Amino acid sequence: MDATEVAFAEAMDPMWKVVASTSLDAVDWNAELLDGDLVDAVRRLKEQPGRGISLGGVRLPVALAAAGLIDEYTFVVHPVIAGRGPRLLDGVELTLELVERREFRSGATVQRYRTDHIDSAA
Repeated sequence: MDATEVAFAEAMDPMWKVVASTSLDAVDWNAELLDGDLVDAVRRLKEQPGRGISLGGVRLPVALAAAGLIDEYTFVVHPVIAGRGPRLLDGVELTLELVERREFRSGATVQRYRTDHIDSAA
């Protein structure tokens, strides 16, 4: 691992993780398994004090975006083209506002967007 990956791992390892899974019965080491309906469970998590919730995958963001539970999106885009596979947020209509963009020497970019439902809820 390079220094950036080590720094990322050192930041992520001690964080408590919540796992959404349809195939696992249990998780271990610094994690808990979401219980019950995904949307209801995430609503309960958002009501708790603390910092934001980060998530990954393809199907999980679609379900949470459709329920209006994602306030901000951060996309890390690498200069690689995937010819097939699932599309991120396929079928979800969103209006996003770009609030930050950073580019790295590797060509990867990080783009941060806010959703339109934050303003309408204020």
